[in-house]
Amino acid sequence: MFERNKLVPELMVTNLQSSLAFWVSCLGFKVAYQRPEDGFAYLDLNGAQVMLEQIDSHAGQWLTAPLSRPFGRGMNLQIDIEAVAPVIQRLDQAGVSLYRECKDTWYRAENVEVGQREFIVQDADGYLVRLVERLGERPLSVENGR
Repeated sequence: MFERNKLVPELMVTNLQSSLAFWVSCLGFKVAYQRPEDGFAYLDLNGAQVMLEQIDSHAGQWLTAPLSRPFGRGMNLQIDIEAVAPVIQRLDQAGVSLYRECKDTWYRAENVEVGQREFIVQDADGYLVRLVERLGERPLSVENGR
């Protein structure tokens, strides 16, 4: 049986097929299952999971206000992956521009810094997706220690 995570965001999308092209072909997710008759797909990438649901004004969906692009304002979805380079290459081949270029970033976490090679891309509906390759930990530097 497929194991579902305890927290799985469900993203409302304007066109399920174009969203699947982005999430599956570019980002590397697999379709765990879908209900085409409902415009729904449940995706998985090594335990990172997301649900996509096509907007349907007659389906009684849980919308608290009218949607306007870009969707997902105020949040980004961080997804750990093995390596960012192959994903960037697939996005480039598909003609998808990066929202924020790839760079190595170190974030303070208590008494260490955790590193990640990261970039941000926007899907067709405007959701920000931050893909992260873990670089490990290092001691907190004096200049960043507060």
